[in-house]
Amino acid sequence: MNKIMATKDIPVGVAGLGLMGCSITACLLMAGHPVIAVAPIPDDMKHAHKRVLSHLQRAYQEGLTTKQPEYLLESLVITEDFGALKPCRLVIESTIENLEIKKTVYGKIESVIDTTCLLVSNTSAIPISILQKLTTHPERFFGLHWAEPSHTTRFLEVICGDLSSIELGEYLYQLSHQWGKEPILVRKDIRGFITNRLMYAMYREAFHLVENGYATIEDVDRSCRNNAGYFMTLVGIFRWMDLTGVAAYHNVMKDLFPDLDNSTTVPKLIDDIVKEGGRGIANAKGFYKYTPEEAKMWEETFADFSYKIRELALQYPANVVELKMEAARKEQEEK
Repeated sequence: MNKIMATKDIPVGVAGLGLMGCSITACLLMAGHPVIAVAPIPDDMKHAHKRVLSHLQRAYQEGLTTKQPEYLLESLVITEDFGALKPCRLVIESTIENLEIKKTVYGKIESVIDTTCLLVSNTSAIPISILQKLTTHPERFFGLHWAEPSHTTRFLEVICGDLSSIELGEYLYQLSHQWGKEPILVRKDIRGFITNRLMYAMYREAFHLVENGYATIEDVDRSCRNNAGYFMTLVGIFRWMDLTGVAAYHNVMKDLFPDLDNSTTVPKLIDDIVKEGGRGIANAKGFYKYTPEEAKMWEETFADFSYKIRELALQYPANVVELKMEAARKEQEEK
């Protein structure tokens, strides 16, 4: 049973107000936290309030929160002053994946927060055991790996580093349930954590299939949408194998695993795109060709989808079968 916590009594800081920092801020506000959001980059001050407000307005329209956006914004402070983080019980760093920048930010945060305040990084690439060595109190340092858009997805990884307190990690795990998440507690640090290791194995094979002429980009995407995309909102890979026959997967693995790609270099297809300045939808240059209008429409469609898929997924929580069995048991007892 997940413990209900009084989020209004837990001030949270967010250091870094890019796209993800703003959606994390919106998520925390909807959960009832007072939030102090610090912009290490002055330019973020121009856009942060507008982005957070936009998230809250859409979330209110879609029923993710019953609180008016203006009411929630009363609990938000946006500032360039790290000193404002002093009352926080938890601070989330959400800056770019650069060790020197993160080290500088941690120094500014730790110079003002209490020793009992938790410090976490929203990183998807750097091991927590490396990052926590950049801090003065590594036992209170963790990873919180969010997925964009952070205020709509159920996903969150809570990652312990080698020096992290497991007890504090379990506290974060419990707290994150208040944020509308079905979190994963990664008790033993590993590069890429859980989700990225699974996903990048699939990305690598996707590049192999395209670069070697077995399929087009469109074919691979269609395969993912209509196979894994069909079942993964309901179940993960292990439950899927239970549902569809464990022995069959065992037989396929014996023959297929030796033939899968195990390259250790960045695929040429993505390397060429990045070297030519491609950033995907952000600048309409990616694996697909986009007009500026198409890129904007894809961005809007993704936002629409994130709300609709959440609405569907919430009808099938991780314990959906337990809930159905409990309801059936109560119905039987009442007869």
